[in-house]
Amino acid sequence: MPTAPANENSRLSRPATRAIALLALSALINYIDRGSLSIAAPLLKAYPCYARMLVRHVPEVGRGFANAPIAAGVGCGPALGTFFGGTLMARFGWRSFFIVLGVVSMAWLVPWFAWIPLGRTVVSRVEQSGAGFLELLMQRSMWGTCGGLFGANYVLYFEITWLPFYLVRERHLSMGLMAKISGLGYLCYSAAAVAFGWISDRWIAAGATPTLVRKTFAGMGAGSAGLLLLGCALAGPTVSVILLLLAFAAGGMCGSNIWAITQTLAGPRMAGRWTGLQNFLGNLAGVIAPAVTGFLIDYTGRFFVAFVIMAVVALLAALSYIFVIGPVKEIAWEG
Repeated sequence: MPTAPANENSRLSRPATRAIALLALSALINYIDRGSLSIAAPLLKAYPCYARMLVRHVPEVGRGFANAPIAAGVGCGPALGTFFGGTLMARFGWRSFFIVLGVVSMAWLVPWFAWIPLGRTVVSRVEQSGAGFLELLMQRSMWGTCGGLFGANYVLYFEITWLPFYLVRERHLSMGLMAKISGLGYLCYSAAAVAFGWISDRWIAAGATPTLVRKTFAGMGAGSAGLLLLGCALAGPTVSVILLLLAFAAGGMCGSNIWAITQTLAGPRMAGRWTGLQNFLGNLAGVIAPAVTGFLIDYTGRFFVAFVIMAVVALLAALSYIFVIGPVKEIAWEG
């Protein structure tokens, strides 16, 4: 069954709202783990579940804002993990901190099982589908979403793994000031994700097509994030900090619309499989971006070439969102 039209069912039910809040909390805890423990890639197996739930319980006109808290959790996690993780490990030791982090990470299961909607307020019901991965691989839009996510994640992993070292080594910031600027950047990411998620939904509710809205925010956000970071490498001390924070905000603009595109294209039949494959291919950037950046820094002795490569990848991601992905509407799957 196709999803509801953009101008219908735009108000989220209370169970759906609770589910979104819980999904955001799980993303926050997930990325706190990464920020505090310096894990290269988070446990992203939850994203297919997020997609399946949101496409069933949230109409198109609400998916930007529904995905926004999850994207905000991605931004707040590293900020809180880096700050509190370092502080608490220095004071209590890593063993005590690891135990506390594990307990806190499990505590969110209590409200999850209490509030998660169980089949109620469904806006898109799942029908039995004979479509498989072969048909999925034949969709040009699927490769467009994978390419776009890879480029957006390339920028994000660049920020997480190498940006702190860049600020200390090339910008000669103290560790304390670097932590504050990086943390503020992730908060800008989170705030922008929420703001642009809401704006995108209001734009669709006003009559714009999901194709125009989602592609505009995803493409502009991904491309702008890379270009602004490149400008950060070229500008003076004060301007570079401003451009850095704007780059994080551009990433948030993209982050709240990436998965809304996938959820609409895949529909309830294929949302889990599509999201899983996209997430796997897109997060290969978590392996490639740090390795390529480290190689370039070691070979050239500077960060500039690494910034250029990152900006080029971000621009390719923008082109992928705008030109490779087709109309943002549910695909008519066979079977």
